[in-house]
Amino acid sequence: MVMDINEIREYLPHRYPFLLVDRVTQLTTGESIVAYKNVSINEPFFNGHFPHHPIMPGVLVLEALAQVCGILGFKTVNKLPADGYVYYLVGSDNVRFKRPVMPGDKLTLEANVIKGKRGIWKFACRATVDGELACEAEIICAERKVA
Repeated sequence: MVMDINEIREYLPHRYPFLLVDRVTQLTTGESIVAYKNVSINEPFFNGHFPHHPIMPGVLVLEALAQVCGILGFKTVNKLPADGYVYYLVGSDNVRFKRPVMPGDKLTLEANVIKGKRGIWKFACRATVDGELACEAEIICAERKVA
């Protein structure tokens, strides 16, 4: 284990029900991150998506990937939300969903830095369940100072 939920909460400003990363298992500063989210039937979005066939909304899979990108960005530049910084999801390209994510799945989240320049980062991302591709995307995040 590289980061437990307590340390993750230091690097992400998100809180329940929008914190979508449970544990970071690998992290190479400036290069890559591997983390996971345990998907539970208790997630609030399953009440409406869909009651008789629950699947995790694709936009939340993409958000989970963006959150691991934020962790990697913060770790790389050695900053924290407590210092007045935030990482915004500012773009996504080549997004493809390959399989549904359902209650009981362990969603593995991977991001690799493609490039970073002046607070703008581009990542190659993959979300998998048991080694099977669920989503892939290129995600762009921007570091910003907030008041």
